[in-house]
This record gives sequence, C-alpha cells and structure tokens, in this order.
Amino acid sequence: MTDEHPSGRPPGAGRLWTEPREGEEHTQWLATPSVRPQPAQPEPDPPAGPPGRPVWQLVAIGVMLAFVLVGAGVLGASLLHDESSSSSNAALPAAPGSVTPDARSRAIRQIYASASPSVVFIKSQDGASTSSGTGFVVDSDGTIVTNAHVVAGANQVQVRFTDHGASVNAQVLGSDLSSDLAVLRVDSSQAQRLKPLVLADSDNVRVGDLAVAIGYPLGLDRTATSGIVSGLGRDIQAANGFSIDNVIQTDAPINPGNSGGPLLDGAGRVIGINSQIATADGGNGSIGIGFAVPSNTVREVVPRLRAGAVIKRAYLGISSSPSTVGQGAEVAAVISGGPAAQAGLKVGDTVRQVAGRTVRDPDDIATAIEDRKPGEKVDVEVQRAGSNKTLVVTLGTRPASAGGSVQPSLGAGP
Repeated sequence: MTDEHPSGRPPGAGRLWTEPREGEEHTQWLATPSVRPQPAQPEPDPPAGPPGRPVWQLVAIGVMLAFVLVGAGVLGASLLHDESSSSSNAALPAAPGSVTPDARSRAIRQIYASASPSVVFIKSQDGASTSSGTGFVVDSDGTIVTNAHVVAGANQVQVRFTDHGASVNAQVLGSDLSSDLAVLRVDSSQAQRLKPLVLADSDNVRVGDLAVAIGYPLGLDRTATSGIVSGLGRDIQAANGFSIDNVIQTDAPINPGNSGGPLLDGAGRVIGINSQIATADGGNGSIGIGFAVPSNTVREVVPRLRAGAVIKRAYLGISSSPSTVGQGAEVAAVISGGPAAQAGLKVGDTVRQVAGRTVRDPDDIATAIEDRKPGEKVDVEVQRAGSNKTLVVTLGTRPASAGGSVQPSLGAGP
C-alpha cells in the first residue's frame, strides 16, 4: 500500500513550485541587514586593458575562420552521404559462426539422411481419377510397402525414387484392406541403390519415444516431420469397416500424401506405417493426432501378400460395446446367419471369455481370435439374465466388408 502525502500527491512527486509552510505567504521579500549610511566615495577608474589589434587583422581572422567552418561542413555532409549510400546498398551481415544442433536435431538429421533414399512417391490411377501417397522399400528386389487405400481400385501404379527422377511402373502383388497394407514390386534394375528399411519390434515401442515421419504430404518432395509416440494400443477403422488393432498414435505432423510412409524410431527403424489422421470440425489437415499400423502387423502380413496369398481372417460376427455391469463386452448386434448367431449368442449378452481368454472390453474379443483360423471352434462364455452360459462357436471367414450387415451397428466388430 502507498502512503498518501497531505497535499494529495504521493511522496517524492515532482513539483513545479514550493508549497508555503503554515502561516507563511506564497512570496517572501528578501531581507537585507540594517547598516549605517556611509558618505559616497568616488568610483576608481577601470584598469587599462592590453593593447588592441588593428581592425584589419580582426577582419582577416574572421574571414579565415568562416572559410574553415564552411569547408568542414561541406566535407562532413559529403562523408555522411557516402556512408549512408554505402550502408543502404550493402547486404546485411551474416552472424558469425554456425549453430550447433542439439542431440535431438542431430538424431533427426541422421535418420533423414539414412532413411529418406528408401522412401518413394506413389501415384495411382483409376480411370480418370488420380491419387498419390508414399511407400518405402523393404527388399532390394524391388518390394515396396504402402497403404492399401493408396492403391485401392487402381489400374495403373507408378513409383518415383528421387524427387526429380522418372516414374517407373509398379505391380500390385497383394492388398489387404483389413490391415490397410499393400505390397508393390518394381523392376530392381530401374531403381538405383535400393536400400531396404528395417522393421522394428513394435511391441517394444513406448509412449514418449522419438517418432519421425517421412513422406510426400500434399505432393511435397521427401518431407520429414518429428514428434513422439503419443499412445499405444489404439483402434482405427479400416476402409472395409473392420477395426485395425494395436495402432500407434503419434503427434508427428501427418497430412494427406503421407499415407503409406514410414514412422521411424530414434534408430531409423520402421515402427509403423502412417495410415490415418484425426481431424476436427470437418477439416482434413493434421491436428497432431496421427495413427500408424504397427510394424509387427507389417511383418506378419507383407510376406503373405508378396507371395500372392489372399489373407483370410477368423470372424465371430458380432458388434459389441463396453459392459455397463462390470468388465466384459456387451453384445450390441449379431449378424444374421453368422457364426455367433448360429451358436446362439444374443443381443444383450455380456461376453466374459473367448477361447479361454478373459474379456475386459470389446478389444479383447478381437485379440482372442486374431491368431485363429476360419473353421476353428472356440468357447465363448457369456452372462445372460444373471447366469453364465458357455457357447461353442465355429469361426467363419471375415467378409470383404462390414458395411451394412450389422443392425443396429455400433461399429464393426470381430
């Protein structure tokens, strides 16, 4: 708190006049001492000064000084003009020395230098429609991995290995919409110095790990973005309506055109394939939430696609949601005529176990059958009307699309 001065101004405030003390007037006469009058004395003559110079000398000196001052002013103005002109035309000076990158920047530089030559631009055509994406080399024989949705329905696919190089034709060896993965092959003789990228074990990835994405967002040549692994075990919906499990979430900026490109760890190894981004308010740009299909899924699917196999997955035929009465998954819909319907599962059942594995949420159902094959029999334990029942389900083959077959649908299920 500030103490107030009696005059209404704070202490130390500047004043333009002096305030009178109490009982004094604003103006005081200057007092003079009382003295006895003295007789007047004659004033002495002023002392004689030095002898003066002749007038003509003074005039000459003044003229000389005037010339000197004028000349100095002209010279100074000329120098100032020259200095101003030279400084306005000169380039701005560069800061001395160079910036030493920190450890993170050095790591990203090394990752980009090592991995970017293996990242390719992909253009696919379906009649008059053209789309583009990213891929990367996984084998020196010309095998390239990308997203299935990048080449879906294409009748011609081309790959470009360098930013300004020519495009070469690529063959689609196989495509799997359920994992959003596709495998291409180019003639290795048309691609110089193919260097395969190494797949990491995505089970060892942890939240907070460095993540670097390389691709062709919006067609921009070999663009690198970086961030961290933001989440693990996410589920995203594939183009055919089924879910892709154990997806890696990252905040490394990913935009249209990055699809099919690698997400790399701090050692430059592939931990996932960039597949989707979350958007807000109907937008289509990055908001810092991207998803990559994990490298362990790539490791499992790619060899089968490269061999030309059609991947068949086990299918239960239900849609489920989190249980409202404890752990488990509540059956929201059962596909008519599907494996679960034939075994007697009903809407409202709470699934507790599948194939001997405890079900805590709907994701656990998909995990329980993901390694099973169509035709296998599994026990499904459900709670119905307060009692437990065990039903035997013969797994079917997942259809090409989940769209429209589940009524009512709360999302595609296993």
